[in-house]
Amino acid sequence: MAQMLALVLIVLILYIGDVVAAKTKAWVPSIFVCAVLFLAGYWTFFPQDIVEIAGIPPVVATVLMYMLIVNMGTLLSLKELKQQWRTILIALGGVLGVVAFLLSFGTLLFGFQAMVVAVPPLVGGLVSSLIMSEGAAEAGLVSLSVFAIVIYVMQGFAGYPLTSVMLKKEGKQLLNKIRSGELKEADTSNKTAAEEYEGAKLFRNLPEQYNTSYFIFFRLAVTGFLAYQISAWLEPVVSVSPMVLCLLFGVIGRSAGFLEKQALQKANGFGFAMLGLMLYILDGLRNATPDMMLDIIYLLVGSILLAVIGMYIFSFIVGRLFKVSKAMAYAISLTAFYGFPADYVITNEVITSLTKDTKEREILTSHMLPPMLVGGFVTVTIVSVILAGVFVSFL
Repeated sequence: MAQMLALVLIVLILYIGDVVAAKTKAWVPSIFVCAVLFLAGYWTFFPQDIVEIAGIPPVVATVLMYMLIVNMGTLLSLKELKQQWRTILIALGGVLGVVAFLLSFGTLLFGFQAMVVAVPPLVGGLVSSLIMSEGAAEAGLVSLSVFAIVIYVMQGFAGYPLTSVMLKKEGKQLLNKIRSGELKEADTSNKTAAEEYEGAKLFRNLPEQYNTSYFIFFRLAVTGFLAYQISAWLEPVVSVSPMVLCLLFGVIGRSAGFLEKQALQKANGFGFAMLGLMLYILDGLRNATPDMMLDIIYLLVGSILLAVIGMYIFSFIVGRLFKVSKAMAYAISLTAFYGFPADYVITNEVITSLTKDTKEREILTSHMLPPMLVGGFVTVTIVSVILAGVFVSFL
């Protein structure tokens, strides 16, 4: 197949996924549509190495992953995390519930290795799924390598409807309080200062013509290199994934003023980086035969069911300790299944469906949106990458 034809086909698939997600208001995740179309392609006329033919070999995807994880670290707002400490503990409680149920009941039903592969993608996103998929492949566990991708593709089907139900329940309770006069105005205490400087403070005085995209890429690359090098130095003493260190160094780089917030976006490289990483993770489905998909269906359904139950029980307990409603606590934990931007989209859609009054919408938004965004950020961006870095060493 010609390189440009390969590129046209696989980018068209990504676009179709976006269109379907937009049409269904994210009830059908774009990643699910893309995965189905990729599988159909591999089972019919796609070359097994179509992604590599299109120009995204593994070495390119690895570079993009390093930059994307460093970029994740630059999103961390210590101020907002400090204000939302209850939300963080509830989200961590939900993750702990998933880990506890899968490593106990799940291990008894499906085996330890399968559950080790399942946990990070279930409480995270693209990066943690990719780390576990690569780790399973290197350990010779081909079916579990595919499973790590498939569970990431499918988990949204549990997360989206459950979150919508929980948020509607919470929203109705808040509306009753608003209409009875108990809640009168939007709570702005959770909002961070909009005027906070988001650039790289060390280079604040650098003339704009010298702060080019290449200079931002350079600083991202330096940060990624430091993470890789320190991981290598620590290897004889303790095994720490360079991906985990990339996240940590991204936070440090932003706090120290070496990196700006959302550095990759400012360098106009985020879209291409996500394109490359999406193609790379979907490329992992080339090993998924129809027989293999049938073999892992029980493992897939069982893992998601156990995760949903464990998350509910633990988030309920932690939420009760901090006097957060059962519905809101569970909704916060469920963000681990999808993260941003789905948490933002679902919350806004629920609020819009509950009331047409502008004032009521403002109050609902101020109470429901900040914890949902922080919950998704903590689980998908931070915790899942750390878990993947730890769990991959068990394979």
